[in-house]
Amino acid sequence: MKSTVEQISPTRVRINVEVPFDELKPSFDRAYSKLAKMVRIPGFRPGKAPARILESRLGRGAVLDEVVQEAVPAKYAEAISSGEVRPIGRPEIEVTKIEDGQLLAFSAEVDVRPQIDIPVYDSLSITVDDVEISDDQVDEQLEGLRARFGTLKGVERPVADGDFVVIDLSATVDGEDVEDASTTGLSYQVGSGELVDGIDEALVGAGAGETRTFDTTLVAGEHAGKQAQVTVVVDAVKERELPVADDDFAQLASEFDTLDELRDDLRERLGKVRGMQQGVQARDRVLEALLAATEVPLPQAVVDSEVEVRKHDAVHAFDHDDARLSEWLETQGQTVEEFDAEVRSGAEQAVKAQLVLDAIADSENIQVSEGELTERIIYQAQRYGVSPDEYLRRAQEAGQLGAIFAEVRRGKAIAAVLRSAKVSDASGNEVDVEKLFGPLSPLAPDDAVSQLDEAAAETAAVSDADAADDAGADRADGDREEPAPTRAD
Repeated sequence: MKSTVEQISPTRVRINVEVPFDELKPSFDRAYSKLAKMVRIPGFRPGKAPARILESRLGRGAVLDEVVQEAVPAKYAEAISSGEVRPIGRPEIEVTKIEDGQLLAFSAEVDVRPQIDIPVYDSLSITVDDVEISDDQVDEQLEGLRARFGTLKGVERPVADGDFVVIDLSATVDGEDVEDASTTGLSYQVGSGELVDGIDEALVGAGAGETRTFDTTLVAGEHAGKQAQVTVVVDAVKERELPVADDDFAQLASEFDTLDELRDDLRERLGKVRGMQQGVQARDRVLEALLAATEVPLPQAVVDSEVEVRKHDAVHAFDHDDARLSEWLETQGQTVEEFDAEVRSGAEQAVKAQLVLDAIADSENIQVSEGELTERIIYQAQRYGVSPDEYLRRAQEAGQLGAIFAEVRRGKAIAAVLRSAKVSDASGNEVDVEKLFGPLSPLAPDDAVSQLDEAAAETAAVSDADAADDAGADRADGDREEPAPTRAD
């Protein structure tokens, strides 16, 4: 077999392949065997008809078609196995010549990883926010902890912001009831913003037994994006009584004997949270600086594919109804054209980040150990609320083990850049990156959403509420998402 590579653009090549027929004998043998099992020829048992009889019955063209269908993908894979071409995506293959008994020739156009000149890491300089813990912030954490130990008491007065109410909800769209928007006996804290837009304003000032009606735009379900009229009935009004913040409360809510000890612990925990947030900010900003300093020709087919994935994900929430998505965009003050431009821009940045991080991983010869891969699987399983074995099984079924491997490798690549870059806080102090991330736990960049391996990179999100949870119950509750990977690389 002879193959040559023709560079069409910085991100696309044409591979020309010529295969002598004597190399196709195994393919011919398999083609004859397959065809023999598909037809019945009098005088021969199924699968036992000789080649010359098959050709006389089916024609030489049928045999050649089978040979080409099997041989071309195999020979394409052989042509790129030398490592000179690093394809990213499916090839467009065209059979250019079949000289029966002599030669099979075909060409394959495919996107490839472009050559990227990576800037010197220590030339990158970024600034992150200071880690400052004020007394007010500690007070806020303490108030959150008191709220967890508060009690609700019924009151005979109109609803005020922050009250808890028991309500009945119903909604109509164009005069028709919306079944999935109807509920009774729902407990809700006014001002939390956890229900539909407009409900907080409608509830404030209402008394028990009163009914309020307001208009809103539904954001989920069958009628997402449509205007609905919502009716809310107030069944009861309650306010929360908080325990006194004293030494007795500290002993009730924590392992500490005094309120001062509890406040010191809250300050320390909040400092750790702020430190992690500073680390995530450092990672994001060094990636931004890296991409801004790097010229990357983008494989258009890969970008187009990522755009399609993102659009598919967006319209999926509206049951793949483009009209409903358009209506919802209008309620958000955005046109379809603006949405499309935003999606394409995000896709281009995502593909660029992937290519740059892969190039860095290659140049640094970054490897991923079995322990690091296992650590990532355990971490992901915890985030999705499934066992590591279950997560691994689903990843294998979805063909995503390679994607997880690539995710870890890219995380190590951005960590390598971060350790070499100059990172300072807003006060001009140098930030200890190793202290923020740890030597074995680099986080993958949020924006490096994979098209090349189709694995979404993820990060841990730590909120102020987690710090309060830690202090009160010695644990941190994280957001839980839909379990299991769903994309294949």
